[in-house]
Amino acid sequence: MTESWDGGARVWIDKQSPRAYRALNEAARAVRETAAEAGLDRFLVELVNIRVSQLNGCAYCLHVHVRAALRRGETTQRIAVLPAWRDTDLFTDKERAALALAESVTTLPDARVQDQDYAEAARHLTAEEISAVAWIAITMNAFNRLSIVSRHPVPRQAPAPSGADARPTERNAT
Repeated sequence: MTESWDGGARVWIDKQSPRAYRALNEAARAVRETAAEAGLDRFLVELVNIRVSQLNGCAYCLHVHVRAALRRGETTQRIAVLPAWRDTDLFTDKERAALALAESVTTLPDARVQDQDYAEAARHLTAEEISAVAWIAITMNAFNRLSIVSRHPVPRQAPAPSGADARPTERNAT
């Protein structure tokens, strides 16, 4: 299957190579289980998915994971300020450590910066949590690249009713 854009076409590599795509989905399932076994809540997992997708500029994955986070009760405020998470106190130390580690896994800075990010993560996350966050970022990076290369479209949706987003659901920080 191909999607036309600006006079060209992209192969939807997930449709073109379904066996490889099924393997990636199986890896994602294993990573979800790893995250759950490590005790990471779905709010944190979705924050990592969203942040990695922001860094990679993957519109389709942002669409999927922002909606998932909102359905689970994440606030629009926290999602809106996620690109500037270092400049706000809306995120817990654990979330901040996970976000820093996910950014490091995604951007692969020099070894010194990676070591600093890892040391900060180790102050707030267990070895199991560090491993799970790294795997979440690695897997999200793979899905981002799949969707960017394939140019998966973001489906249009109807606007929310007036006032529907005026009172976001609050939750206790983890």
